[in-house]
Amino acid sequence: MEKVRLGRTELMVTKTAFGALPIQRIPKADAVKLVRRAVEGGINYFDTANMYTDSEEKLGEALEGFPRQDVIISTKSGGGDKKTVLAHIEQSLRSLRTDYIDLFQFHNPAVLPDPDDPEGPFAAALEMKEKGYIRHIGITNHRLLVAREAIASGNFETLQFPFCYLTTEKELGLVEDCARADMGYIAMKGLSGGLLSNAEACYAFMREYPNVVPIWGIQHQWELDQWLELTRRDPHMTPELQAVIEADRKDLAGSFCRSCGYCLPCAAGIDIPQAARMSALLRRSPYQRYMTGEWYQKMHRIEDCVRCNACKSRCPYGLDTPNLLVEMLKDYDAFYAEHHNDA
Repeated sequence: MEKVRLGRTELMVTKTAFGALPIQRIPKADAVKLVRRAVEGGINYFDTANMYTDSEEKLGEALEGFPRQDVIISTKSGGGDKKTVLAHIEQSLRSLRTDYIDLFQFHNPAVLPDPDDPEGPFAAALEMKEKGYIRHIGITNHRLLVAREAIASGNFETLQFPFCYLTTEKELGLVEDCARADMGYIAMKGLSGGLLSNAEACYAFMREYPNVVPIWGIQHQWELDQWLELTRRDPHMTPELQAVIEADRKDLAGSFCRSCGYCLPCAAGIDIPQAARMSALLRRSPYQRYMTGEWYQKMHRIEDCVRCNACKSRCPYGLDTPNLLVEMLKDYDAFYAEHHNDA
């Protein structure tokens, strides 16, 4: 399997990498089996986070027994001070059943952690690196400005940022900036939170960028098999795949929800990451799953929105989330009236 040098970390990671957020949704036995099959299939890079409930624990059990030098593990902490981040790293080491973390990442901070603050989160990472518990320090983000500042600072060895073929020219510039700074670029949201359904087109697009390492969120065996098969076949960009990409870009142009989840929690109990992109989900995936009474009730919780604008203030993409939800409910109700009896 092709490996990519992850910037100046010098870590050689498989171009097809395993995003371990989704394994928190499946039973431990299934998750362990899935991860082990990924290793056996040639994948060596696994990305998780402290906040992904039991993902670290499942990953730790799955990887135990494989030679530690054969797998590369990255995890994250969103802690805002030294004490919290130290506790998170210590817990990650226990959960992952490892003596060290290959890449520790600050998890989507609103502002860059200050390396000169003795009680700040960066101080924790530096201390744990000095002690050998972490090998490299990176950062993840959803904010273009913060990502640019992170690259310019020189304090981080990697950047993890949303990247797919819906990416704008501004976001694409981050890939080029990371290459110039010799920073590893880790691509999250390669399927744009499930809006993109042509895996081959997604794979071929990522292949166009040699310094980009996509972490595909994997929850099911068929998903793992799909990425392993694409990796073996290694499809290049073709006119047919480019046509798929151009059609998706046209269809999804403008503001759309990336399903990052930073709008949550919602005071009204609205499932914002799903509800805010419902129009696309109805037309780009099997719509029958959204025609149930459960989903009808979920969507109509939008009527309980109190317009507190908390979701709007937290959206890293600047979406007018309350108004977007109202439009999604109108579209859902029209679609429901037309298609409910067909589900």
